Amino acid sequence: LKDVMEKKQAVPFRRYNGGIGRKAQGKMHPCHNGQAGWPKKSAEFLLNLLKNAEANAESKGLDLDLLKIVHVQVNRAPKMRRRTYRAHGRIGPYMTSPSHIELILTEKEEDVKKPDPKSKAGSTQTAVSSGTEVKKIAN
Repeated sequence: LKDVMEKKQAVPFRRYNGGIGRKAQGKMHPCHNGQAGWPKKSAEFLLNLLKNAEANAESKGLDLDLLKIVHVQVNRAPKMRRRTYRAHGRIGPYMTSPSHIELILTEKEEDVKKPDPKSKAGSTQTAVSSGTEVKKIAN
């Protein structure tokens, strides 16, 4: 996202691409016709949201190195209405199109290794699952 704000890496526009010009950096993405841009305002909002999520995780005592983004969703919000004054005494709509951004982060689970088949039958092993529970497994 920082590269997008500094215009070092372009984001391909695939769905709402009417009137979007072609950029040379758009060739980096496969199956694309070069329509790309640098949405600076959107990148700033997402960076601020990620920074906020990092601070929330730190206050909850989660490990920042194990955090993983599992869900991102952007929905339309209700339009906010204002008015603009036009010629000949008319008034026109001046509306904004806000959005709701939903971001869910979880701690990455540590992988539990499969026990060796050569291990002794009566030994007990401990395995950590989901970072918090400790279970004893008897063979």
